[in-house]
Amino acid sequence: MDRREFLKGTAWMGAAAVAAGCATEGLGLGGCGSMALYADKPFRKLRVGIVGLGRGQAGVRGFNVIPGCEITAICDLNAVRIDCTLKAIETAKRPKPTVYTGGPEEWKRLCDDPNVDLVYNATPWQLHVPIALYAMHAGKHVATEVPSAFTVDECWELVETSEKLRRHCMQLENCCYGETEMLALNLCRSGILGELVHGEGAYIHDLRTHNYGNWDDATPGRDKSLDSGAYWNYWRLRHNVAHKGNQYTTHGLGPICWYMNINRGDAFDYLVSLESNQANFEAFAKAHYQSDDQKNGWKTKMRVEMGDMNTMLIKTKLGRSIMVQHDVSSPRPYSRINTITGTKGILTDYPYRVGWEEKPGAGVHQFFDEKRAAAVRQEYRHPLWKQAGELAKKLGGHGGMDFLMVLRLAYCLQNGLPLDQNVYDLASWCCLCELSEKSVRNRSATMDVPDFTRGEWKNVPPLGDLSVDMGKMGFSA
Repeated sequence: MDRREFLKGTAWMGAAAVAAGCATEGLGLGGCGSMALYADKPFRKLRVGIVGLGRGQAGVRGFNVIPGCEITAICDLNAVRIDCTLKAIETAKRPKPTVYTGGPEEWKRLCDDPNVDLVYNATPWQLHVPIALYAMHAGKHVATEVPSAFTVDECWELVETSEKLRRHCMQLENCCYGETEMLALNLCRSGILGELVHGEGAYIHDLRTHNYGNWDDATPGRDKSLDSGAYWNYWRLRHNVAHKGNQYTTHGLGPICWYMNINRGDAFDYLVSLESNQANFEAFAKAHYQSDDQKNGWKTKMRVEMGDMNTMLIKTKLGRSIMVQHDVSSPRPYSRINTITGTKGILTDYPYRVGWEEKPGAGVHQFFDEKRAAAVRQEYRHPLWKQAGELAKKLGGHGGMDFLMVLRLAYCLQNGLPLDQNVYDLASWCCLCELSEKSVRNRSATMDVPDFTRGEWKNVPPLGDLSVDMGKMGFSA
């Protein structure tokens, strides 16, 4: 019996929750109302604490330039990263933040800091859930890097804590804000592609050097001052050694969910997951390290559970299909696939191509030519990219998507608006890590996906246009 089945059997506990005014939806320990459209009071001055100053640099760059935002606290174990971050904040002519360092639980002090409204959590994977839960209990909103959780139980705990404490728990899925992804979103919203039927996403990224390597011996020319190994204590390699399935689901999936209004008119129903054998990780280790090397020999002896390629198929409540792939060990070009098809046409990426039929039944036997595809990109450019795209590209961060993600997060909090990505998105996207692994380990058995919204997906409207008023935010023309 898993945790949710246990809760269903404890219905008597719901009486106390009902008496307290909480909506239980028959689960006994449900939240105090949905967070799907929840909005806190406007934060005219948004005070941000950043934990993890490696990947957390996306937050540093963004909050340093957004008017009305102040980085009031930072936390990291790496003294060099702290020093570089302090210099970046000083260069931006922003006030010096409080620094928390020196021990593995200094992040708790940052979460308890009364001068922090939002905890920006960019730590290694195993700290995502503990920090998010602690931050919410400390009265803070939290934004957490991907994947924000790995198990169904962790996802439920984040959902229920967010509901009970009325604190936002957002996943920092930057790829939803990519230029082509938001172009596709605009095409879907305009009806150009017709009724949506099928989507494909992926995270195909050769990370062998990152997983095994120390930048000192693996990547000549890199600024080594910011790294004590590609991933601190090889945390990502250790996760791949222990797990099968898709353990990094959200980069390719998140945009597809936006296109299809997942949790906002549709929802996941069930999935199956299949993966190849594992070959590339171990071959890489044996090619680069000697078994008798005292420093790196252990890498040649590790047996990696995760197959090279995982393919997951998801069926939605409305009957749509989604394919999601994961491969971080094969020597192949980067791709998130980013394909969405409907009854009238298609957009796909890597490389970008688009086409639709001019009238029903005319067919799309080939994509638009390069000139027309470029014209589509301009004509249907998403409003957010029209408003802030040039600034985003100038600031950098995965082509500008990092900044737009931080910009929208700040804009929503400053104006008392619901967030673009809520805790139900986080949970439904991240629970697939465990479910895909269970499917793989059970001959690709079908796995039901929990409805973390408890049926509210039927009532929540699709995302709006995601615009920002740059002048209202205080940006100069």
